[in-house]
Amino acid sequence: MRRIMSFRDFDWTLFGFVALLCTISVLEIYSATLHTKYVGFHTKQIYWVLGGVIAMFLFSLIDYHKLIDWVPWAYGVCLVALVAVKVIGVKVLGAKRWIKIGPMHFQPSEWVKLILILAVARYFANLGGKNLTWKEIFKAFALVGVPMLLVLAQPDMGTALTYTPVLIAGLFLGGINLKQAMILITAGLVLVVGVWNSGKVLKPYQKARLTGFINPDNDPKGAGYQVLQAKIAVGAGGIWGKGAEKGTQTQGAFIPIPHADFIFAAFSEEHGFVGAVFVLLLYFLILMRLIQNAQTAADLPGSLIIMGIVAVLAFQIAVNVGMVIGFMPVTGIPLPLMSYGGSSVLFTFLALGVVMNVRMRRFVN
Repeated sequence: MRRIMSFRDFDWTLFGFVALLCTISVLEIYSATLHTKYVGFHTKQIYWVLGGVIAMFLFSLIDYHKLIDWVPWAYGVCLVALVAVKVIGVKVLGAKRWIKIGPMHFQPSEWVKLILILAVARYFANLGGKNLTWKEIFKAFALVGVPMLLVLAQPDMGTALTYTPVLIAGLFLGGINLKQAMILITAGLVLVVGVWNSGKVLKPYQKARLTGFINPDNDPKGAGYQVLQAKIAVGAGGIWGKGAEKGTQTQGAFIPIPHADFIFAAFSEEHGFVGAVFVLLLYFLILMRLIQNAQTAADLPGSLIIMGIVAVLAFQIAVNVGMVIGFMPVTGIPLPLMSYGGSSVLFTFLALGVVMNVRMRRFVN
């Protein structure tokens, strides 16, 4: 019998974890910006979250198979949007990554992540899970590589890097063998060394960011400043933290833009080791719930879509937290659902909407 799809099949447990994380985000943005020029940004974050929740519910109603069918058109639109950024984009904080639409700034590169997840899932699902040929692997690289190069040209290395886990997850689940993987890893290392030594691809400030986290004391007022201040904030929090609105690093404006990329540092200073572990545990529960939904998906495309979302979110969490504690370079990658930012919040909720979409159709024949 055909089971009627309804919101009873919605993953309310996952939504509860996400709602709790968003609540923590709004409270921390309020606290971190209280005595700065960014005061009031928590209100904007509330609007973005509410908009994201509405978008998530709406997206969950559109059959994900239709989304997959529409992907080629959406992919083309995204490429046009990324080119438009170079032509009519506006600069914010020194980078041309946004298109201004009325009072809002629209960042196409964030939305491309979701389209790439769907496109990669469609591509590998059509291959049927067979052993991949080199031709099929190179096509997958081109699928992800073209928008990645356009985003790198903005320049936005952080967002461009978030496209990589989509490709890796697709190749891993799509049927790549160990020999092919080792060859690609070796070629990738050679390419990275070549790009680094060429001096033509990466700008000086990008190189400084990538190496500054290793020895931040070498340039404490320049490339190492952000890492040092973030580490001081995390350490100052101790076990229980200093309390909301009492972090000297945060309230003293030593942490650069504490409500965005470095919100985990601000939160750790105010809520300590216990608070930081609680947030990381919340992320762990969200990712595990997503993986569980991938395992129960009705078909291969559904599983590939969810695992692509898992790969992107896990990568962003690892890199953002890693850069705050000095284990990763500063790349400007936001912490999902914690960092302030409309494009990032909406992408995450739309991605969760697709996950709910797959889950709600797992029993529909």
